[in-house]
Amino acid sequence: MTVRGRARRTWRAAAAGLCLLLLPPLAGCAGRTAADPVTAEVQRVLDRRSTALLGHDETAFGATGTRTSYVRLRALPLTSWAYRVTALRRGGSGATADAELRYRVAGYDRAPVNVRRTLTLRRTGGGRWYVTGDRPAGKSGQQLWDQGPVTAVRGAHSLVLGTGQGAAELRRYARLADRAVPAVSAAWGTAWTRRLVVLVPRNLTGMAALLGSSASGYRGIAAVTTGEAGSPGRTPADRVVVNPEAYAVLGETGKQVVLTHETTHVATRAHTTTATPLWLSEGYADWIGYLGTGRTPTEAAPELSRAVRDGEVPTALPADGDFAFSGDPDRLAQAYEGGWLACRMIAAHWDESRLGAFYRAVGAHHKRAGALEEALRGTLGTTPEAFTAQWRDYVRDQLG
Repeated sequence: MTVRGRARRTWRAAAAGLCLLLLPPLAGCAGRTAADPVTAEVQRVLDRRSTALLGHDETAFGATGTRTSYVRLRALPLTSWAYRVTALRRGGSGATADAELRYRVAGYDRAPVNVRRTLTLRRTGGGRWYVTGDRPAGKSGQQLWDQGPVTAVRGAHSLVLGTGQGAAELRRYARLADRAVPAVSAAWGTAWTRRLVVLVPRNLTGMAALLGSSASGYRGIAAVTTGEAGSPGRTPADRVVVNPEAYAVLGETGKQVVLTHETTHVATRAHTTTATPLWLSEGYADWIGYLGTGRTPTEAAPELSRAVRDGEVPTALPADGDFAFSGDPDRLAQAYEGGWLACRMIAAHWDESRLGAFYRAVGAHHKRAGALEEALRGTLGTTPEAFTAQWRDYVRDQLG
């Protein structure tokens, strides 16, 4: 369900704009049930369980099965929660159900998060089905409550959800997120949700589990953003997922750059399509992230500065493959820095509003072929060859 991967490095730590597909609809009851009477019975149990959770009725929830998830979820503000049983396997007095869970965080999600779950059940002495376990299905990523009780802290523009941290620590994330949202709106515009959900797991392992990936792929990555790229009609549920280990080594300015970078991905997601090269999406997020920090090009682009001083000026704009997490970290850093300098050059040579218009013009296409060339001609009045040559000169001038 991954749409596109987007990585990023900030000062030897990284923030990333991954785009993971999160699908729609509502909640309450789970919709149609299968014709099998046992499946229908299990579905009714899960419907009652959902109703009890939304109604904050722990007793009614406990009557349907284990209360573990209720305890872990009680701080999460929900406006919808519903299971739909997709398959049921019986064995003796027990059963295993495959289900689709759709839930929506109140005040933040315009469309529900859609995840696959596996539930285990057993029959009680009275013949009723009772839920004994609820876990991610197959290779699906964990949800935050799978890792422990969720603590929630609300900011002016943000909701920070954590496991293993106190409210005071989560409030620090909320303050950074609350500064990021208006900063992004000032540069990009206000036609986006202007609200942010930040997930703070206990450690790197927890971050990787939320993303359904190996921890080794995110070591040194300070944050990633989830959301569906290029869907201006329905706005799915975006999340910024933090790696607290990498995030902790950043200074205050670095932490703010990371959160602002990720917030930019949330704001621009509807205009980011398969036609958008990563140098533009990541470079633009960095451009907004660094605004107002006072960082010079050599301070913000140390790896590329080193290469230029060694006489290795890049010959082409960074390719999407240069942004791979698993690749050479210096190459990854240079890719981000090169993308940032390209966007910085557009803002300086044309103007900041033209940079935003260029981003939107590229994203208006849903096929890569010709999109960049058309946007360069139509918005900036240049060609890919001329733009690349101008960028190479700019990199040399700024970092040489």
